[in-house]
Amino acid sequence: MDTIASLFSFITWPVSWVIVQFHKLYGAIFGPDTGWAWGLSIVSLVVLIRICLIPLFVKQIKSTRNMQALQPKMKAIQERYKSDKQRQSEEMMKLYKETGTNPLSSCLPILAQSPFFFALYHVLAGIANGKTIGVINQPLLESAQKAHIVGAPLAAKFMDSASKVEGLGATLTDVRVVTAIMIVLMSASQFFTQRQLMTKNVDLTVKTPFMQQQKMLMYVFPVMFAVMGINFPVGVLVYWLTTNVWTMGQQMYVINQNPTPGSKAQAHYLDRLVKSVSAHGEVRGKRRRAVVQAIVAKGPDRNDNERKFVTTLSKQGFAAQADGSVVKSDTAAAEAEGAAAPKRQQPKRQTKAQRQSGAAQQDDAAAKTSLSKDSSETSDAVENKAEPQDAKPKQDAKPKQGKPTAGQARAKSGQRKGQQRPKHPSKK
Repeated sequence: MDTIASLFSFITWPVSWVIVQFHKLYGAIFGPDTGWAWGLSIVSLVVLIRICLIPLFVKQIKSTRNMQALQPKMKAIQERYKSDKQRQSEEMMKLYKETGTNPLSSCLPILAQSPFFFALYHVLAGIANGKTIGVINQPLLESAQKAHIVGAPLAAKFMDSASKVEGLGATLTDVRVVTAIMIVLMSASQFFTQRQLMTKNVDLTVKTPFMQQQKMLMYVFPVMFAVMGINFPVGVLVYWLTTNVWTMGQQMYVINQNPTPGSKAQAHYLDRLVKSVSAHGEVRGKRRRAVVQAIVAKGPDRNDNERKFVTTLSKQGFAAQADGSVVKSDTAAAEAEGAAAPKRQQPKRQTKAQRQSGAAQQDDAAAKTSLSKDSSETSDAVENKAEPQDAKPKQDAKPKQGKPTAGQARAKSGQRKGQQRPKHPSKK
Protein backbone atom coordinates (compact mmCIF):
# COMPACT_ATOMS: atom_id res chain seq x y z
CA MET A 1 0.00 0.00 0.00
CA ASP A 2 2.89 2.38 0.78
CA THR A 3 4.35 1.72 -2.67
CA ILE A 4 1.06 2.52 -4.39
CA ALA A 5 0.60 5.64 -2.27
CA SER A 6 4.07 6.89 -3.24
CA LEU A 7 2.97 6.86 -6.89
CA PHE A 8 0.50 9.64 -6.04
CA SER A 9 2.99 11.73 -4.08
CA PHE A 10 2.54 14.53 -6.63
CA ILE A 11 -0.90 15.24 -5.14
CA THR A 12 0.27 14.99 -1.55
CA TRP A 13 0.93 18.74 -1.28
CA PRO A 14 -2.61 19.82 -2.36
CA VAL A 15 -4.26 17.24 -0.08
CA SER A 16 -2.13 18.15 2.93
CA TRP A 17 -2.71 21.87 2.29
CA VAL A 18 -6.53 21.39 2.24
CA ILE A 19 -6.39 19.37 5.48
CA VAL A 20 -4.29 22.04 7.18
CA GLN A 21 -6.71 24.81 6.15
CA PHE A 22 -9.70 22.91 7.54
CA HIS A 23 -7.66 22.11 10.67
CA LYS A 24 -7.14 25.81 11.30
CA LEU A 25 -10.90 26.34 11.13
CA TYR A 26 -11.91 23.44 13.39
CA GLY A 27 -8.88 23.87 15.67
CA ALA A 28 -10.15 27.32 16.62
CA ILE A 29 -13.43 25.72 17.70
CA PHE A 30 -12.48 22.37 19.26
CA GLY A 31 -8.79 22.85 19.95
CA PRO A 32 -5.84 22.14 17.60
CA ASP A 33 -4.80 18.81 19.17
CA THR A 34 -8.23 17.18 19.41
CA GLY A 35 -9.55 14.33 17.31
CA TRP A 36 -12.56 16.45 16.40
CA ALA A 37 -10.37 19.04 14.67
CA TRP A 38 -8.39 16.50 12.64
CA GLY A 39 -11.33 14.12 12.05
CA LEU A 40 -13.61 16.89 10.79
CA SER A 41 -10.79 18.14 8.58
CA ILE A 42 -10.71 14.74 6.85
CA VAL A 43 -14.52 14.66 6.56
CA SER A 44 -14.50 18.15 5.04
CA LEU A 45 -11.84 17.02 2.55
CA VAL A 46 -14.17 14.18 1.46
CA VAL A 47 -17.14 16.51 1.07
CA LEU A 48 -15.09 18.95 -1.00
CA ILE A 49 -13.82 16.19 -3.29
CA ARG A 50 -17.27 14.66 -3.75
CA ILE A 51 -18.82 18.02 -4.61
CA CYS A 52 -16.21 18.44 -7.32
CA LEU A 53 -17.03 14.94 -8.59
CA ILE A 54 -20.78 15.51 -8.97
CA PRO A 55 -20.53 16.02 -12.79
CA LEU A 56 -18.71 12.68 -13.04
CA PHE A 57 -21.39 11.08 -10.89
CA VAL A 58 -24.07 12.31 -13.31
CA LYS A 59 -22.10 10.78 -16.20
CA GLN A 60 -21.84 7.56 -14.23
CA ILE A 61 -25.64 7.36 -13.85
CA LYS A 62 -26.21 7.99 -17.54
CA SER A 63 -23.57 5.47 -18.55
CA THR A 64 -24.97 2.81 -16.23
CA ARG A 65 -28.46 3.25 -17.66
CA ASN A 66 -27.19 3.18 -21.22
CA MET A 67 -25.29 0.00 -20.49
CA GLN A 68 -28.45 -1.58 -19.09
CA ALA A 69 -30.40 -0.62 -22.20
CA LEU A 70 -27.68 -1.94 -24.50
CA GLN A 71 -27.33 -5.35 -22.87
CA PRO A 72 -29.82 -7.14 -25.21
CA LYS A 73 -28.03 -5.76 -28.29
CA MET A 74 -24.62 -6.63 -26.88
CA LYS A 75 -25.76 -10.16 -26.18
CA ALA A 76 -27.06 -10.48 -29.76
CA ILE A 77 -23.69 -9.32 -31.14
CA GLN A 78 -21.84 -11.83 -28.96
CA GLU A 79 -24.02 -14.69 -30.19
CA ARG A 80 -23.83 -13.58 -33.82
CA TYR A 81 -20.03 -13.25 -33.91
CA LYS A 82 -19.23 -15.96 -31.41
CA SER A 83 -16.40 -17.41 -33.51
CA ASP A 84 -14.95 -14.05 -34.66
CA LYS A 85 -13.64 -12.12 -31.65
CA GLN A 86 -12.19 -9.29 -33.72
CA ARG A 87 -15.48 -8.65 -35.52
CA GLN A 88 -17.27 -8.89 -32.19
CA SER A 89 -15.05 -6.16 -30.72
CA GLU A 90 -15.55 -3.96 -33.78
CA GLU A 91 -19.33 -4.27 -33.58
CA MET A 92 -19.24 -3.50 -29.86
CA MET A 93 -17.20 -0.35 -30.41
CA LYS A 94 -19.54 0.65 -33.22
CA LEU A 95 -22.53 0.21 -30.90
CA TYR A 96 -20.87 2.31 -28.18
CA LYS A 97 -20.09 5.04 -30.71
CA GLU A 98 -23.61 5.12 -32.15
CA THR A 99 -25.25 5.37 -28.72
CA GLY A 100 -22.60 7.64 -27.17
CA THR A 101 -21.91 5.18 -24.34
CA ASN A 102 -18.58 4.83 -22.57
CA PRO A 103 -18.19 1.58 -20.58
CA LEU A 104 -15.61 3.22 -18.30
CA SER A 105 -17.94 6.07 -17.30
CA SER A 106 -19.49 3.96 -14.54
CA CYS A 107 -16.03 3.81 -12.87
CA LEU A 108 -15.18 7.49 -13.25
CA PRO A 109 -16.00 8.65 -9.69
CA ILE A 110 -13.92 5.85 -8.15
CA LEU A 111 -11.02 6.42 -10.53
CA ALA A 112 -11.15 10.19 -10.05
CA GLN A 113 -10.98 10.07 -6.25
CA SER A 114 -8.36 7.32 -6.10
CA PRO A 115 -5.41 9.79 -6.24
CA PHE A 116 -6.86 11.76 -3.31
CA PHE A 117 -7.40 8.55 -1.36
CA PHE A 118 -3.81 7.33 -1.81
CA ALA A 119 -2.43 10.82 -1.17
CA LEU A 120 -4.30 10.96 2.14
CA TYR A 121 -2.98 7.49 2.97
CA HIS A 122 0.54 8.74 2.23
CA VAL A 123 0.04 11.74 4.54
CA LEU A 124 -1.32 9.64 7.42
CA ALA A 125 1.43 7.04 7.00
CA GLY A 126 4.00 9.86 7.34
CA ILE A 127 2.26 11.05 10.53
CA ALA A 128 2.35 7.49 11.96
CA ASN A 129 6.06 7.20 11.16
CA GLY A 130 6.85 10.66 12.56
CA LYS A 131 7.79 12.19 9.18
CA THR A 132 6.81 15.63 7.96
CA ILE A 133 5.09 15.46 4.61
CA GLY A 134 3.61 18.06 2.29
CA VAL A 135 2.78 21.24 4.16
CA ILE A 136 2.55 19.39 7.49
CA ASN A 137 5.53 20.66 9.47
CA GLN A 138 6.85 19.41 12.81
CA PRO A 139 4.34 21.28 15.07
CA LEU A 140 1.42 20.00 12.98
CA LEU A 141 2.92 16.51 12.99
CA GLU A 142 3.06 16.47 16.80
CA SER A 143 -0.50 17.81 16.97
CA ALA A 144 -1.78 15.09 14.61
CA GLN A 145 -0.03 12.37 16.62
CA LYS A 146 -1.81 13.53 19.77
CA ALA A 147 -5.23 13.48 18.09
CA HIS A 148 -7.45 10.52 19.02
CA ILE A 149 -10.83 9.56 17.53
CA VAL A 150 -12.84 7.78 20.23
CA GLY A 151 -9.60 6.62 21.86
CA ALA A 152 -7.83 5.53 18.65
CA PRO A 153 -4.91 7.58 17.26
CA LEU A 154 -5.42 9.07 13.81
CA ALA A 155 -2.51 7.10 12.28
CA ALA A 156 -3.07 3.74 14.05
CA LYS A 157 -4.04 0.54 12.18
CA PHE A 158 -5.87 -2.63 13.16
CA MET A 159 -2.76 -4.76 12.46
CA ASP A 160 -0.30 -2.51 14.35
CA SER A 161 1.70 -4.01 17.19
CA ALA A 162 1.02 -3.13 20.81
CA SER A 163 4.35 -1.28 21.13
CA LYS A 164 3.63 0.94 18.14
CA VAL A 165 0.13 1.76 19.40
CA GLU A 166 1.50 2.56 22.87
CA GLY A 167 4.00 4.91 21.24
CA LEU A 168 1.01 6.84 19.86
CA GLY A 169 -0.51 7.08 23.31
CA ALA A 170 -3.28 4.45 23.07
CA THR A 171 -4.00 0.80 23.83
CA LEU A 172 -4.24 -2.00 21.27
CA THR A 173 -7.75 -2.94 22.45
CA ASP A 174 -9.12 0.56 21.87
CA VAL A 175 -7.56 0.71 18.41
CA ARG A 176 -8.91 -2.68 17.33
CA VAL A 177 -12.41 -2.05 18.67
CA VAL A 178 -12.66 1.35 16.96
CA THR A 179 -11.19 0.13 13.67
CA ALA A 180 -13.39 -3.01 13.66
CA ILE A 181 -16.56 -0.93 14.14
CA MET A 182 -15.50 1.48 11.38
CA ILE A 183 -14.68 -1.41 9.00
CA VAL A 184 -18.10 -2.99 9.62
CA LEU A 185 -19.86 0.35 9.05
CA MET A 186 -17.81 0.95 5.91
CA SER A 187 -18.68 -2.49 4.45
CA ALA A 188 -22.35 -2.23 5.47
CA SER A 189 -22.76 1.18 3.83
CA GLN A 190 -21.17 -0.15 0.64
CA PHE A 191 -23.49 -3.18 0.64
CA PHE A 192 -26.62 -1.08 1.28
CA THR A 193 -25.69 1.36 -1.49
CA GLN A 194 -25.29 -1.43 -4.04
CA ARG A 195 -28.38 -3.27 -2.79
CA GLN A 196 -30.74 -0.33 -3.12
CA LEU A 197 -29.37 0.22 -6.62
CA MET A 198 -30.16 -3.39 -7.60
CA THR A 199 -33.54 -3.78 -5.88
CA LYS A 200 -35.09 -0.37 -6.56
CA ASN A 201 -33.38 1.33 -9.48
CA VAL A 202 -33.02 -1.43 -12.08
CA ASP A 203 -35.36 -1.98 -15.03
CA LEU A 204 -37.06 -5.26 -14.09
CA THR A 205 -38.28 -5.89 -17.66
CA VAL A 206 -34.71 -6.41 -18.91
CA LYS A 207 -32.94 -9.56 -17.73
CA THR A 208 -29.30 -9.40 -18.79
CA PRO A 209 -25.89 -10.70 -17.61
CA PHE A 210 -25.08 -7.11 -16.58
CA MET A 211 -27.64 -7.40 -13.76
CA GLN A 212 -26.03 -10.63 -12.55
CA GLN A 213 -22.63 -8.92 -12.52
CA GLN A 214 -23.97 -6.03 -10.48
CA LYS A 215 -25.59 -8.46 -8.07
CA MET A 216 -22.27 -10.25 -7.64
CA LEU A 217 -20.46 -6.96 -6.99
CA MET A 218 -22.99 -6.23 -4.27
CA TYR A 219 -21.37 -9.00 -2.21
CA VAL A 220 -17.79 -8.73 -3.50
CA PHE A 221 -17.15 -5.05 -2.72
CA PRO A 222 -18.02 -5.21 1.01
CA VAL A 223 -15.75 -8.22 1.45
CA MET A 224 -12.91 -6.39 -0.34
CA PHE A 225 -13.34 -3.35 1.89
CA ALA A 226 -13.36 -5.53 5.00
CA VAL A 227 -10.11 -7.26 4.00
CA MET A 228 -8.37 -4.04 2.95
CA GLY A 229 -9.70 -2.09 5.95
CA ILE A 230 -7.49 -3.87 8.47
CA ASN A 231 -4.47 -2.24 6.79
CA PHE A 232 -5.96 1.28 6.71
CA PRO A 233 -5.08 3.94 9.32
CA VAL A 234 -7.97 5.29 11.36
CA GLY A 235 -7.85 8.55 9.38
CA VAL A 236 -8.23 6.67 6.09
CA LEU A 237 -11.14 4.68 7.56
CA VAL A 238 -12.77 8.00 8.44
CA TYR A 239 -12.23 9.14 4.85
CA TRP A 240 -13.63 5.95 3.30
CA LEU A 241 -16.60 5.70 5.67
CA THR A 242 -17.49 9.32 4.91
CA THR A 243 -17.31 8.82 1.15
CA ASN A 244 -19.46 5.67 1.40
CA VAL A 245 -22.11 7.50 3.42
CA TRP A 246 -22.01 10.35 0.89
CA THR A 247 -22.45 7.89 -1.99
CA MET A 248 -25.35 6.19 -0.21
CA GLY A 249 -27.17 9.49 0.38
CA GLN A 250 -26.46 10.65 -3.17
CA GLN A 251 -27.79 7.36 -4.53
CA MET A 252 -30.96 7.62 -2.44
CA TYR A 253 -31.59 11.11 -3.81
CA VAL A 254 -31.15 9.93 -7.40
CA ILE A 255 -33.42 6.92 -6.87
CA ASN A 256 -36.18 9.07 -5.38
CA GLN A 257 -35.94 11.97 -7.81
CA ASN A 258 -34.62 10.50 -11.06
CA PRO A 259 -35.39 6.76 -11.10
CA THR A 260 -34.56 4.34 -13.88
CA PRO A 261 -37.53 3.78 -16.29
CA GLY A 262 -39.27 0.48 -15.60
CA SER A 263 -37.93 0.15 -12.04
CA LYS A 264 -39.77 -0.03 -8.72
CA ALA A 265 -38.41 3.40 -7.88
CA GLN A 266 -40.14 4.84 -10.97
CA ALA A 267 -43.46 3.29 -9.89
CA HIS A 268 -43.17 4.93 -6.44
CA TYR A 269 -42.12 8.25 -7.98
CA LEU A 270 -45.10 8.33 -10.39
CA ASP A 271 -47.47 7.45 -7.54
CA ARG A 272 -46.19 10.47 -5.62
CA LEU A 273 -46.55 12.58 -8.74
CA VAL A 274 -50.20 11.53 -9.17
CA LYS A 275 -50.93 12.45 -5.54
CA SER A 276 -49.30 15.85 -6.04
CA VAL A 277 -51.33 16.53 -9.20
CA SER A 278 -54.56 15.48 -7.46
CA ALA A 279 -53.84 17.75 -4.50
CA HIS A 280 -52.80 20.87 -6.45
CA GLY A 281 -54.44 20.36 -9.85
CA GLU A 282 -51.16 20.95 -11.67
CA VAL A 283 -47.65 19.61 -12.17
CA ARG A 284 -45.38 21.54 -9.83
CA GLY A 285 -41.69 21.92 -10.64
CA LYS A 286 -39.72 22.13 -13.86
CA ARG A 287 -38.19 18.69 -13.42
CA ARG A 288 -41.59 17.03 -12.87
CA ARG A 289 -42.98 18.70 -15.98
CA ALA A 290 -40.01 17.33 -17.91
CA VAL A 291 -40.88 13.82 -16.65
CA VAL A 292 -44.53 14.15 -17.75
CA GLN A 293 -43.43 15.58 -21.10
CA ALA A 294 -41.12 12.61 -21.69
CA ILE A 295 -43.91 10.15 -20.83
CA VAL A 296 -46.36 11.82 -23.23
CA ALA A 297 -43.74 11.87 -26.00
CA LYS A 298 -43.17 8.10 -25.71
CA GLY A 299 -46.72 7.32 -26.84
CA PRO A 300 -47.24 3.57 -27.30
CA ASP A 301 -43.63 2.87 -26.23
CA ARG A 302 -44.43 3.59 -22.55
CA ASN A 303 -43.60 0.96 -19.97
CA ASP A 304 -46.11 -0.47 -17.50
CA ASN A 305 -45.43 2.17 -14.83
CA GLU A 306 -45.94 5.02 -17.31
CA ARG A 307 -49.14 3.53 -18.75
CA LYS A 308 -50.51 3.13 -15.23
CA PHE A 309 -49.61 6.78 -14.51
CA VAL A 310 -51.52 8.07 -17.56
CA THR A 311 -54.54 5.87 -16.77
CA THR A 312 -54.64 6.97 -13.13
CA LEU A 313 -54.53 10.62 -14.18
CA SER A 314 -57.40 10.00 -16.60
CA LYS A 315 -59.51 8.36 -13.90
CA GLN A 316 -59.06 11.44 -11.74
CA GLY A 317 -60.12 13.70 -14.60
CA PHE A 318 -56.72 14.93 -15.79
CA ALA A 319 -55.13 14.68 -19.22
CA ALA A 320 -51.34 14.97 -19.62
CA GLN A 321 -50.21 17.46 -22.26
CA ALA A 322 -47.21 17.48 -24.58
CA ASP A 323 -45.63 20.42 -22.71
CA GLY A 324 -45.61 18.50 -19.42
CA SER A 325 -48.67 20.14 -17.89
CA VAL A 326 -52.08 18.61 -17.12
CA VAL A 327 -55.61 19.89 -17.82
CA LYS A 328 -59.01 18.98 -16.44
CA SER A 329 -60.80 16.64 -18.81
CA ASP A 330 -64.17 14.96 -18.22
CA THR A 331 -63.71 13.06 -21.49
CA ALA A 332 -60.53 11.48 -20.22
CA ALA A 333 -62.29 10.35 -17.06
CA ALA A 334 -65.16 8.87 -19.06
CA GLU A 335 -62.76 7.04 -21.36
CA ALA A 336 -60.85 5.70 -18.40
CA GLU A 337 -64.07 4.45 -16.79
CA GLY A 338 -65.09 2.84 -20.07
CA ALA A 339 -61.71 1.22 -20.41
CA ALA A 340 -61.98 -0.02 -16.85
CA ALA A 341 -65.48 -1.52 -17.42
CA PRO A 342 -65.60 -5.30 -17.10
CA LYS A 343 -65.41 -7.22 -20.34
CA ARG A 344 -68.47 -9.09 -21.65
CA GLN A 345 -68.26 -12.68 -20.64
CA GLN A 346 -68.42 -15.33 -23.33
CA PRO A 347 -71.09 -18.05 -22.97
CA LYS A 348 -69.93 -21.29 -21.51
CA ARG A 349 -68.91 -23.92 -24.00
CA GLN A 350 -71.36 -26.81 -24.24
CA THR A 351 -70.39 -30.45 -24.22
CA LYS A 352 -70.92 -32.70 -27.23
CA ALA A 353 -73.96 -34.38 -25.63
CA GLN A 354 -75.54 -31.00 -24.90
CA ARG A 355 -74.98 -29.85 -28.49
CA GLN A 356 -76.51 -33.08 -29.90
CA SER A 357 -79.58 -32.84 -27.65
CA GLY A 358 -80.05 -29.20 -28.63
CA ALA A 359 -79.82 -30.05 -32.33
CA ALA A 360 -82.37 -32.87 -31.89
CA GLN A 361 -84.81 -30.49 -30.20
CA GLN A 362 -84.43 -28.00 -33.06
CA ASP A 363 -85.12 -30.77 -35.64
CA ASP A 364 -88.28 -31.86 -33.77
CA ALA A 365 -89.52 -28.29 -33.65
CA ALA A 366 -88.86 -27.83 -37.39
CA ALA A 367 -90.69 -31.10 -38.19
CA LYS A 368 -93.72 -30.06 -36.14
CA THR A 369 -93.81 -26.71 -37.90
CA SER A 370 -93.67 -28.31 -41.36
CA LEU A 371 -96.41 -30.81 -40.48
CA SER A 372 -98.69 -28.05 -39.33
CA LYS A 373 -98.12 -26.21 -42.61
CA ASP A 374 -98.87 -29.35 -44.67
CA SER A 375 -102.11 -29.96 -42.80
CA SER A 376 -103.24 -26.39 -43.39
CA GLU A 377 -102.49 -26.66 -47.13
CA THR A 378 -104.40 -29.96 -47.38
CA SER A 379 -107.48 -28.49 -45.72
CA ASP A 380 -107.39 -25.56 -48.15
CA ALA A 381 -107.28 -27.93 -51.10
CA VAL A 382 -110.33 -29.92 -49.82
CA GLU A 383 -112.33 -26.75 -49.40
CA ASN A 384 -111.56 -25.68 -52.96
CA LYS A 385 -112.87 -29.02 -54.30
CA ALA A 386 -116.11 -28.72 -52.34
CA GLU A 387 -117.10 -25.42 -53.99
CA PRO A 388 -120.32 -25.55 -56.24
CA GLN A 389 -119.96 -25.82 -59.99
CA ASP A 390 -121.88 -22.60 -60.50
CA ALA A 391 -119.10 -20.72 -58.92
CA LYS A 392 -116.80 -21.80 -61.75
CA PRO A 393 -116.82 -19.56 -64.85
CA LYS A 394 -118.54 -20.92 -67.94
CA GLN A 395 -116.20 -22.20 -70.60
CA ASP A 396 -118.66 -23.04 -73.34
CA ALA A 397 -117.32 -20.47 -75.64
CA LYS A 398 -114.14 -21.44 -77.33
CA PRO A 399 -111.27 -19.11 -76.78
CA LYS A 400 -109.96 -17.11 -79.58
CA GLN A 401 -107.31 -18.83 -81.61
CA GLY A 402 -104.18 -16.81 -81.43
CA LYS A 403 -100.56 -16.89 -80.48
CA PRO A 404 -99.93 -17.35 -76.78
CA THR A 405 -97.94 -14.65 -75.12
CA ALA A 406 -94.40 -15.25 -73.87
CA GLY A 407 -95.56 -15.28 -70.26
CA GLN A 408 -98.27 -17.85 -70.99
CA ALA A 409 -95.80 -20.05 -72.85
CA ARG A 410 -93.41 -20.00 -69.99
CA ALA A 411 -96.19 -20.75 -67.49
CA LYS A 412 -97.39 -23.75 -69.53
CA SER A 413 -93.93 -25.09 -70.10
CA GLY A 414 -93.10 -24.78 -66.42
CA GLN A 415 -96.25 -26.59 -65.26
CA ARG A 416 -96.85 -30.28 -65.11
CA LYS A 417 -100.14 -31.76 -66.19
CA GLY A 418 -102.39 -33.16 -63.56
CA GLN A 419 -102.66 -32.52 -59.86
CA GLN A 420 -99.33 -31.72 -58.19
CA ARG A 421 -98.23 -33.38 -54.98
CA PRO A 422 -97.25 -31.25 -52.00
CA LYS A 423 -93.49 -31.01 -51.46
CA HIS A 424 -91.80 -32.98 -48.75
CA PRO A 425 -91.18 -30.95 -45.60
CA SER A 426 -87.42 -31.45 -45.88
CA LYS A 427 -87.36 -29.82 -49.34
CA LYS A 428 -89.17 -26.67 -48.28
